[in-house]
Amino acid sequence: MRVAIEDFILYLATERGLSENYQLSTRLSLEGFARWLEKRNAGKEAESKDPLGEEEETLPEVAPGEVTHQQITDYLAHKKRLGLSAASIKLIVVALKIFFRWLHARKRIERDVAEVLPLPRTERYLPETMNELQVDRLLEGISIDAPRGLRDRALLELLYASGLRVSELVNARLENLDLDARIIRVTGKGNKMRLVPVGQKACDAIRAYLEKERPEMVGKKTGSEVFLSSRGTKLTTVRIWQIVKACAKNAGLDINVYPHLLRHSFATHLLSNGADLRIIQEMLGHADISTTQIYTHVDQQRLKAVHHRFHPRAK
Repeated sequence: MRVAIEDFILYLATERGLSENYQLSTRLSLEGFARWLEKRNAGKEAESKDPLGEEEETLPEVAPGEVTHQQITDYLAHKKRLGLSAASIKLIVVALKIFFRWLHARKRIERDVAEVLPLPRTERYLPETMNELQVDRLLEGISIDAPRGLRDRALLELLYASGLRVSELVNARLENLDLDARIIRVTGKGNKMRLVPVGQKACDAIRAYLEKERPEMVGKKTGSEVFLSSRGTKLTTVRIWQIVKACAKNAGLDINVYPHLLRHSFATHLLSNGADLRIIQEMLGHADISTTQIYTHVDQQRLKAVHHRFHPRAK
């Protein structure tokens, strides 16, 4: 199992081009199952908490071809008894399904024992969004005269104008940005590339940053990333979070503002102003339209709230 897991993670990285976070999540799910299976087969009582991070015992390894459907269902029941949420169990199920499907496709096991595993039903929560006034307050509250103010304004303007993920923002490169055409080329999940429009206000903010502030930040280790740290290196996702939080605090917003909230707001505001759902899907880089459809529910909730507030016979 351990060797097979290593081979599978390598496949996800090299052939599928999936993100490091996805690889790590999949690895943890598979190694947790492998460790539980080894303990169970050794006649030991399965641990009451995840074994990852604990000191490893030497246990007999299990071959992938020896795993049964019943063992997988027993493991999932074990995780459920520990109080794991349906969403977390779903991640494990997905990891096991794609792992055993991959093994079967490569003739490393005779049959796919995870093929008929059902996915746990999870509650679908509507994403949080900001209204247009809150977004304006956030963006206009950034002082361009403050240290790195031009960068921070350009950064947040682009997040809202184009609905980029944080990972896409930190990896945005100068050669993929065309301010005259008002477009940026980004590489999203699964190493898929897409073109995303950039609004005029965001273009103006980015141009001001590139002309007045970025040249002063360039150092020996500077690459072609658009947004730089004070040391001239690429910004991290953690630093983006810190910048967004600081800007929200300075703007006096009493809501929880984080980078992905601007992406949700971007999609919701496009939809409420009449944009086609398929176009929004393309701009967000969603592989499945069902992922984008969640924003129709957000818009419906907004319409209901407006109706309830202003219609004389709604209450």
